[in-house]
Amino acid sequence: MDYPWDLESQFTGAIGPREFSSLSSKAMASLVASPDPLRNVDPSNPQSHLSRILVPRPPDTENNTMVRKYIVDTMKKLNWHVEEDTFNDTTPYGVKHFTNVIATKDPQAPRRVILAAHFDSKFFAAYPQNQFLGATDSAAPCAFMLDLAETLDPLLNERMARLENGEEDDEDVAETTLQLVFFDGEEAFKDWTATDSIYGARHLAHKWSTTYIAPHSKRRLLPASTTELGTIEHLILLDLLGAPHPQIRSSFVDTAWLHDAIASAERRLADSGAFAYEKDGIKADETFRPFFVPREGPQFNFGGIEDDHIPFLRLGVDVLHIIASPFPRVWHTLKDDASALDIATMRRWNLILRVFMAEYLHLRPAEIDYFIGALEQGRMQL
Repeated sequence: MDYPWDLESQFTGAIGPREFSSLSSKAMASLVASPDPLRNVDPSNPQSHLSRILVPRPPDTENNTMVRKYIVDTMKKLNWHVEEDTFNDTTPYGVKHFTNVIATKDPQAPRRVILAAHFDSKFFAAYPQNQFLGATDSAAPCAFMLDLAETLDPLLNERMARLENGEEDDEDVAETTLQLVFFDGEEAFKDWTATDSIYGARHLAHKWSTTYIAPHSKRRLLPASTTELGTIEHLILLDLLGAPHPQIRSSFVDTAWLHDAIASAERRLADSGAFAYEKDGIKADETFRPFFVPREGPQFNFGGIEDDHIPFLRLGVDVLHIIASPFPRVWHTLKDDASALDIATMRRWNLILRVFMAEYLHLRPAEIDYFIGALEQGRMQL
């Protein structure tokens, strides 16, 4: 495969590995138990995050605006800082209007880790293709992100209070905030090219690379020449998720350790029994097949899949690309609807992201003695 960027730019990330603090089994149990990891991804519930996003939503359409407003309203209810990054760009169908959504827990924080996905769906000109829903691409990942924000928000509030009171053990690590980015215009309108694809990501990467950070006491140790891009520790990009049995490979040498960390979170959750559950008399398949493909030594895949991370990668941002490879069979077809999604798989994604990001951010969940899976089966597990 030809790589559309200078390979040397992959190795310019300056942050490097950070210390991870593994949660105890009882702390993991707290994240498994509440909130219900099925609630936000249940396609049969018309009020779930997934259902509210799962409509045709190409850029510059009423549905796209409706979904964007839902995302914005959800994050504002949590009192996060929300920016709508609006711009126009030329497409094969003329000038289109795009808006990225950027939700930040603490906009004054000196550093941030970004969890991102695109919220638009692919444009098709004619019926019935124009009814394309993009369930895996990327309605489900957006729902995972909203679930994560609702789950971690109270823990982030507690961490901020500890910092303000001088009670945080590792202030340097705890000064990293969580930011969610919902990209618009990821999909090509016709054929994927450098100018007909990733409209929102290209715009935002350029904007942040040319915007210097505003002075603030929390950023007093950062050089005055630091750009918004320079405050990013890692960009974690989700795409093509929600179908059963995904295979996620490590894409870049700089974040191979981060791939190992999220794979470890998945393994520990599996060992604890967190993925076993029963709903409506149907048991989930209890045969554990990991989503994350273990690396053998220094193995990684050179990140040949083009996606929203590319303009950030070119500018030196360390990227963890969480994308199913091979792609789901329903990719860019009308079959990429709710029927393509597996409820147990989506539940597992919510749990993995909760534990992984809580460990990344050094959060402190309460400790409990049981898992929601056991409760749903009418029994308790210690």
